[in-house]
Formats: sequence, C-alpha cells, structure tokens
Amino acid sequence: MALPNPGMTIDINHTALVITDPQNDFLSPEGVTWGVVGESVEENDTVDNIETLFRTAKAVGLPVFVSPHYYYPSDHGWQFEGTLEALMHNIGMFDRKGPLNLENFKGSGADWLDRYKPFIEDGATVVASPHKVYGPESNDLVLQLRKRSVDKVVLAGMSANLCVESHMRELLEQGFEVAVVKDATAAAKLPEGDGYRAAMVNFRYMANTVWTTTEAVEAIRRSGGALQPAA
Repeated sequence: MALPNPGMTIDINHTALVITDPQNDFLSPEGVTWGVVGESVEENDTVDNIETLFRTAKAVGLPVFVSPHYYYPSDHGWQFEGTLEALMHNIGMFDRKGPLNLENFKGSGADWLDRYKPFIEDGATVVASPHKVYGPESNDLVLQLRKRSVDKVVLAGMSANLCVESHMRELLEQGFEVAVVKDATAAAKLPEGDGYRAAMVNFRYMANTVWTTTEAVEAIRRSGGALQPAA
C-alpha cells in the first residue's frame, strides 16, 4: 500500500523557502566535495534548480532563509567527531578565519556560489547563524522563522542525507510543515552507499510532501493554492 501524500498549501504570509549550504564546497566543481557529490549534483540539475527556487521566491515575495555551514579555527579543537564531521574538518570544508573575519572568504569554499549572491545578498534574505553539524539545533534558524510567523517551509539545498534531512527532521519536530524539493538537492556517492537515495526514502516517509522543482515553482506562484503531486 502506497504511503499517503498529505501535500502542503503555501500561504505566502506564513511560508518560507529555506536553503541549506548553498556554498562552493558543495556546489562548485572547485569545491572540496565535488569528487563525491558532483555526479549527483549534475544528475539532478541541482545548481540550476536551487537558482530557480531563489528566483521564483523573490519574484512573488516569498521569504527566503539560508542556513549556512561554517567552521572557525575554534571548531577544530573538538575532542571527538562523527564520521563526516571528521572528514569535513580534515579537508578544510567550509573553513573561515573566524566569525568576525572575512579574510580570504570571497570565492572560498565557504562562500556562496556566485550565481546565488544576487538572491542572498539583496538585503532581504535572512542568513541564519551557522549550523555546526547537520541540523538547525545549533543555529538560530527556528528562532528567525518563528519571529516572522513562519510555520511552513519549502526546503532544499545540500546535502540530501545530511543537512537537508537533519533540517527536515528538526523542523518537523518543532511543529513546522515541510515540503522537500527532491531535485534541488544532491548527495555523496560512496562505497558505503548513495546518500541521495537514502534521503529520498526518508523524505517520503516523513515530509508533508516531496516536490520536484517544477511542482514547487507552481505551488509558490500560486501562493495559497494547494499542490499535491502524485505519490
């Protein structure tokens, strides 16, 4: 028996687009993870689809939030780490000189993809404080959403089975409705498994709905209409 698909109705006054980690280390061929995520990014047309979501949200006035991932020198003093935390620290992923220091930041792996900067740096997008592992428990994303009376989220970004899935889980636990955009994300392919496929199962099991970018764009443009794609 197929799982139900509750769908999600977008109310432009109470819904936001949330993008996790739209940064070079994930989405640029020069990024430190491209060797393992690049195939998935290209298969899903992830870079273009994230841009489409940014552009569509801005066009209709849907609030946009970014939950970034940064590591500062103090974070390299951690005395224990999970598997991917250790890897990210070892390869210098998302590294910055410090929370108040932008030296060598522009164009670095921690910087936004250039094509996203007009949408993120327009003075309207809310950039949360950085999350440190995978989910928003360690940053102020939920606070920023609540303070703007947002209770529904269209979620996309990187990477599918890590930060996107962790954000989805925490937002659901916090009482938000969440629609995940499945082709505006991607994940690593490693001998241990395909992170993207793993995430798709959990998105379908837990999110209020799972959309393609085309479906998400239609829902955003309708701004109040219901879109319930086939299971």
